[in-house]
Amino acid sequence: MKTLIIDPKISGISGDMFISALIDLTDDIDLLCELTSTINNLKNCKKFEVNIKEEKINGIVVKKLYMNIIEDRFHRPEDLKDAVKEVSNNLNLSKRAKNIICNIIDDLISAEKKLHKTDFHLHEVASLDTVFDVVGSVMLLEKNGFLNGKIYSTPPVLGGGYVSMEHGILSVPAPATLEILCKHGIKYSNPPYATKFEHTTPTGIAVLSNVVDEIVDNFPPMTPIKVGYGGGSKILKEVPNILRVIEGKINKNIEKNMVVLETNVDDVSGEIIGNLFEKLLNEGAKEVFVVNGIGKKNRPTNIISVITNYAKSEKLAKMLMEETGTLGVRIKEIDRIKAERIEKTHFININGKEFKFNVKISCIDDKIINMKPEYEDAKKIAEELKIPLRKVLKMLDNEITCIAK
Repeated sequence: MKTLIIDPKISGISGDMFISALIDLTDDIDLLCELTSTINNLKNCKKFEVNIKEEKINGIVVKKLYMNIIEDRFHRPEDLKDAVKEVSNNLNLSKRAKNIICNIIDDLISAEKKLHKTDFHLHEVASLDTVFDVVGSVMLLEKNGFLNGKIYSTPPVLGGGYVSMEHGILSVPAPATLEILCKHGIKYSNPPYATKFEHTTPTGIAVLSNVVDEIVDNFPPMTPIKVGYGGGSKILKEVPNILRVIEGKINKNIEKNMVVLETNVDDVSGEIIGNLFEKLLNEGAKEVFVVNGIGKKNRPTNIISVITNYAKSEKLAKMLMEETGTLGVRIKEIDRIKAERIEKTHFININGKEFKFNVKISCIDDKIINMKPEYEDAKKIAEELKIPLRKVLKMLDNEITCIAK
């Protein structure tokens, strides 16, 4: 199983450090070029340039991002949400990736809202670089198959001293960072060095909280494959201001510490169950499914099953009870064998026009067991050409077969 470890206990995490580290790990610069181009099409963007440079920090070679932004900053939360939604849709991200992106943005906005209550406007997250950091992080994780594997993180270092903000000079961590830590129950670590610097930013912790499956003090057992390093903007004497990410592989594709939550409901409407589906998946459930059956007193019943990791099981069990009114939830601990899944982009010429489509590739022990085109991409091609979807899917399947050969 594909595994990623994020290691912010060296010098914390920010959005640009995370993207830099992922680029160093994957060398997937083309994706960032596509993201940058999409952001430049936003109405409030006058200029958005990103340069990726290789530099040395305390003798360690890292990737660093440099941005040149001319913009009309966001003031209302709705404006930021609309921009993120527009960019995500134009990049053909999956529904799951879009949900994660929305959750990250909601965390950032909710933190501001809790601090200011009513009539508030956006502060530190009001720039286009927030759109870049959030969408770029999730996009790189999805396109390289990490969202379908297991993502760990060590406890982030928050920093110390004071930070200058629109609110004035405040102690580290910033208020928004602290709110997000509280919401997700993320534990942090204290550095073994003196620091007067904000090591973990609100955007960094919001991304971390929504993509990580488990916070661990030590690296889990796995076979490491590759390491990527991202550099922060400030040079520190005491410690290298870097974030490292490690790609690894857990043998035999066995995913441990998984939980099945299950409950029977015979007095809940289809609308409530449909809404529950969305909420559970948005909160990190791996799978949700419903089976019809016969329950007590020979009544028709719905058996709702949720597969999740152990860390999120209590939260999702409470959600099941709150949303359906059920009096109990059964919990079963399981392991599961899971194929590695990655996405690759390909092109096809149909009726003299070139179309881009993503291919989902499933592997076990580096052996490909299945390749299929992304349904949403096929649907868009069919709609544009006004031809049946089944014909498009057949053409894409044929193209994939040729590629595989």
